[in-house]
Amino acid sequence: MTDDHRRKALVVRGGWEGHAPVAATELFVPYLEKQGFEVSRADSPAPYADSAFMAGIDLIVQCYTMGTIEQAELDGLRAAIESGTGMAGWHGGIADSYRNSSDYLHLIGGQFACHPGKEPAERQGSAADNFVPYTVNMLPEAAGHPITEGIADFGLVTEQYWVLTDDYIDVLATTTQQVRPWDPWHREVTSPAIWTRQWGSGRIFVATPGHSLDVLEDENVRTIIERGLLWASR
Repeated sequence: MTDDHRRKALVVRGGWEGHAPVAATELFVPYLEKQGFEVSRADSPAPYADSAFMAGIDLIVQCYTMGTIEQAELDGLRAAIESGTGMAGWHGGIADSYRNSSDYLHLIGGQFACHPGKEPAERQGSAADNFVPYTVNMLPEAAGHPITEGIADFGLVTEQYWVLTDDYIDVLATTTQQVRPWDPWHREVTSPAIWTRQWGSGRIFVATPGHSLDVLEDENVRTIIERGLLWASR
């Protein structure tokens, strides 16, 4: 395969440093290169506004928590995906990006709302206050999907994302927030944990686990994300 025919991936990373955007994305760059991608990196969404550049991108890997996006950047991102560029990401790097833009939320189809934490008496004022044991439940109807095939339900101890979503996502796995004595809600709440979305000619992949490097290195999480990257790519 010549360089002219190699697929091209753009890694956009930055925003809140608590998600270690550089180290997290670098976990997956060698995998992409092994799969034949030429990988470029950016520390802001500025490249999205360059339509000529984006026309040659087959896959966007975004790890950009919060932050802001300019209208020209968002327009470029949407246009690229509608034309066939894939987009993939995990946790807040894709599902809690650009809170200033409702159009971005519309594109992704799900937005982080909360990660309910430990019992108040156990909290010590650190990020670990939000690390709870939970299960990622694979949907039976997704058993044959190339992203989740052969993967059974699995447990994690990390942030459990409660997300707000719409009906235009294809859910592959869920997670259920239990009702605990100190919580103000009165029934269990099930949120998508892994989903895909078709947008024009492009594909979008989202996994909500991925707060920290140890979670991304979990065998199940890493396998799902690697498969999701390939699935989303043009």
